[in-house]
Amino acid sequence: MTALLSDTALVFGRYARQTLRSRFQILFGVLMPLLYLLFFGPLLTGLPLGGAGDSWQVLVPGLLLQLALFGALFAGFSVIVEKQLGVVERMRVTPVSRLALLLGRVLRDAALLVLQAVLLVLAALLMGLRAPLAGVLIGFVFVAVLTVALASLSYALALKVGSPQEFGPAINAVSMPSMLLSGLMLPMALAPGWLDVLSHFVPFRYLVDAVRAGYVGDYAGTAMLHGVLMAVALTAVSVTVGTRVFRKAGA
Repeated sequence: MTALLSDTALVFGRYARQTLRSRFQILFGVLMPLLYLLFFGPLLTGLPLGGAGDSWQVLVPGLLLQLALFGALFAGFSVIVEKQLGVVERMRVTPVSRLALLLGRVLRDAALLVLQAVLLVLAALLMGLRAPLAGVLIGFVFVAVLTVALASLSYALALKVGSPQEFGPAINAVSMPSMLLSGLMLPMALAPGWLDVLSHFVPFRYLVDAVRAGYVGDYAGTAMLHGVLMAVALTAVSVTVGTRVFRKAGA
């Protein structure tokens, strides 16, 4: 365990330093959710959105998880670049734990996306968001957990495919339906019955509902319980799959 923690910290530090040298990466990742916040958020003000809380308490949780969804799913592009540059080959001959090679990466991604989530919430507060501090912190936790889960799968897929031309379409095939069916932009309570039923088969819906519940101060309801259980299950499965792929690939 001590060796695993040491190796994870070493890998995390390597990728964290890379990120800190690129301020463009830090700021650009939050640009799309910020544009939604600035140009889409005011359109919802005062509209009945079929749930508790005002329009900002509905929109901002969705944007936070949208940030995690797209940021984590596309994280695997960096592994494809490393494969082409021979970095992965050099890592294969090191004694570093394969699990640490995965955890160091995904924890860096989680730290980056939580930082971007903080910037997004600060901008939302300026525009009129009002939410309990505990709910806001819960939202950050869900961003971190979702990032760890999806980044693990993204890196695993990146090790399996041979080029960005294969990776990109596969990720788009997952990300777009997930965004549309999880109620990221608007609650699925507004959707037709058949679409609402279909959305219950998308795991991300439960996380979105949980964060929205936190933003209105509902910490003990079924939405929060289902969201926590789904987040834990998704993370456990994803990290397990990612670890097995890393070990088999010797990456």
